[in-house]
Amino acid sequence: MSPRNSKTVEELANSLNLHYEDKVRPCIDLVDSLRLLGVEKDLHLPAIAVIGDQSSGKSSVLEALSGVALPRGTGIVTRCPLVLKLKRVERGVSWSGRLAYQNKVQNLLKPDDVGHAVANAQNSLAGNGKGISHEMITLDIESSKVPDLTLIDLPGIARVATGDQPLDIEKQIKDLIEKFIKRQETISLVVVPANIDIATTEALKMANKVDPFGERTLGILTKPDLVDKGAEETVVSTVCNQVIPLKKGYMIVKCRGQQDINSNLSLAKAIQNERDFFEDNSHFKPLLEDGKATVPLLAERLTKELVEHIGRSLPQLQKQIEQKLEKTAKELRKLGDGVPLEEHEKNNFLIKKIHEFNQILSDVMRAEEDLKNSDAKVFTKIRTEFKTWKSHLDKKSSTLEENLRDEVEEYTKTQRGKELPGFVNYRTFENIVKKHVVELEEPATQLLTDITDIVHTCLKDIASDHFEAFPNLLKAAKEPIEDLREQEYEKAKEKVKAQFKMEKIVYCQDGIYSWKLQSVKQKPEPIRFLNRPINADIREMAQHLNTYFTITSERLANQVPLIVQYHMLHQYISKLQTAMMAMIGGKNAEKLIREDSDVARRRKLLKDRLERLKKARLVLAKFVQSAS
Repeated sequence: MSPRNSKTVEELANSLNLHYEDKVRPCIDLVDSLRLLGVEKDLHLPAIAVIGDQSSGKSSVLEALSGVALPRGTGIVTRCPLVLKLKRVERGVSWSGRLAYQNKVQNLLKPDDVGHAVANAQNSLAGNGKGISHEMITLDIESSKVPDLTLIDLPGIARVATGDQPLDIEKQIKDLIEKFIKRQETISLVVVPANIDIATTEALKMANKVDPFGERTLGILTKPDLVDKGAEETVVSTVCNQVIPLKKGYMIVKCRGQQDINSNLSLAKAIQNERDFFEDNSHFKPLLEDGKATVPLLAERLTKELVEHIGRSLPQLQKQIEQKLEKTAKELRKLGDGVPLEEHEKNNFLIKKIHEFNQILSDVMRAEEDLKNSDAKVFTKIRTEFKTWKSHLDKKSSTLEENLRDEVEEYTKTQRGKELPGFVNYRTFENIVKKHVVELEEPATQLLTDITDIVHTCLKDIASDHFEAFPNLLKAAKEPIEDLREQEYEKAKEKVKAQFKMEKIVYCQDGIYSWKLQSVKQKPEPIRFLNRPINADIREMAQHLNTYFTITSERLANQVPLIVQYHMLHQYISKLQTAMMAMIGGKNAEKLIREDSDVARRRKLLKDRLERLKKARLVLAKFVQSAS
């Protein structure tokens, strides 16, 4: 045996296992255990997804990594997502395999059983034709000749439907692939034959679409032995990341071909032949020396990528689990424990649900922490609208002085009688007051409309959340919500209109008016008026008007919000609570708390989710504790 072949085939095969003893397995076991709990139903886990066009050599790469022969053939071979979980065990421990899908589990006794078992599972899930399924198959392999690694194998991309394939088979496959690779938690392993133009491959285009900067994409070139003479440099440039750059770069491998399989070439011998090929090829040998070629180095690279990816993902994963737990618990609380079976307990159950609802309404009315268990910050929104109203009044006052002088000057020119300058014409004063008061009525009515919508939406949302499981009770609650909204809105609108009718009656307490007038007269003349000669009666009238509008604005800033709040918050909610209490003890109590047919199923799903998320949180906590 030449020096190059001084290592035995067995030793070369075992080189797959020489990495990261202490860190690798716990990380991968962590994610695999979370996946086994079913956490992927709730959130995305770190993963490496293997994608490629048909006949790209994807199956050969997976076979070389796993040490088992997967289904082969023409057309679509992988028809379901296959989670390939490889676990390296100590030398001397027997090979073992386990296949699981849906609720079925099959123990595999030897590597030769794998291909047939996977094919049967795919037929069971996707039918005996050439269709595909989104249902996942999990294949666990424990062997001393595999790397510590978990991969998800996805169907090869078909260009055109053939035979009994569905006409939209290409779209189906692409949709399935995109579902996995668009996740930020997934590294895309894109398998591309070295003997074709890489830019034309659909798999790389799909990866680029969801990962335009190539941050989550690793390219794998296969079939280097089929590269035409003279084209080797292009392949080398691609692997050196000079053609279509990817942040994770490329690797190149040579796996068993069909002829090798027909001649029963072992996977271990194929590893030896692969190394010989790269060492003998002057173009590709530098790639081997740079650690960018052969299946063993690919296995080491993939394990390193997966472990680092898991490490980066853990903080976000913990955060997502906590958020999902909180959301699930909240949804479960809304559905409750279900309606009691005993007849005498049903009315008590109705009383409890209505009392809980009314308590929430009381919290809204009192604005106590704005609904502790709700996102509806109703009083915060109302307060914002009141501030907007006050800002509108302030803006009106700030621009009023200059406008008033112009108006007074115009009135003086057209309506002044024999009075001397400086004497205020009361009729002129009154006419100007009425004109500006009228201009404020529309924004006040709009304030009422906006707050009515805020409170109405809030009450509908509270009812929908609280009575979600009871459609009849929800419908019964919505009737007074709608009716009382109209009633209180009309009452408030009438009071707002009456307020503005009263504002046209010019009035203020003498002492208050005198004090305000004195304050206005003591203010320095605005700069814009300093070089402008002002008639004494214009100045006097403008000061009186400015005084009165200051008083009016202060009055309206409080009075309109009080009217709106009284009717659209206090009265609306108080009468709604009374209407809800009237439902207790009626003949329709049993009908009101009849659950929707879908609620029991949803409650079970939520309980199951809560349970697995709690287990996932515990698993993560133990891992973090052991790692620290």
